Amino acid sequence: MAHKGSFLDDYSRYIVSWKLCTNMRTEDVTDTLDLALQASGCDQVHVVHKPRLLSDNGSSYVSGDLAEWLKDKGMKHSRGAPYHPQTQGKIERWHQTLKNRILLENDFLPGDLEAQIEAFVDHYNHQRYHESINNVTPADVYFGRDKAILQQRERIKRKTLETRRLHHRQHAA
Repeated sequence: MAHKGSFLDDYSRYIVSWKLCTNMRTEDVTDTLDLALQASGCDQVHVVHKPRLLSDNGSSYVSGDLAEWLKDKGMKHSRGAPYHPQTQGKIERWHQTLKNRILLENDFLPGDLEAQIEAFVDHYNHQRYHESINNVTPADVYFGRDKAILQQRERIKRKTLETRRLHHRQHAA
């Protein structure tokens, strides 16, 4: 069974990075974190508040090597209470959605599974609207486009209502 290492931005639900691994070792975690730091630009600019890692208590997350790596990067680490997956609810939900969509139990040719996951991550980040973030995409929130989109929707809604009222008045007269 393949393991997924995914890093999700807690605020926007944007999947910042992911890696498919045969087993989840500390170096798989740090490789995926490196990808996340590169993708977010946090490795190139001075960041006032470094990202904080929230994880479960899997062996790769409680290792001394990971603690050392995080310390070097100036990052803090919080772990959920044992047997309390709700703490990581958003990432757990993402993994469930991914499993349901891609059916990770199926056998794929080498590379096929990664291509399927990559396509779904792109869909999830850029096309899939989330009710919990005002029916915009994670990318809209992550890249700060959500407020403009919501304002535009509000303008369209107001204009539609005005047009309906006018149309109704004309037909009622």
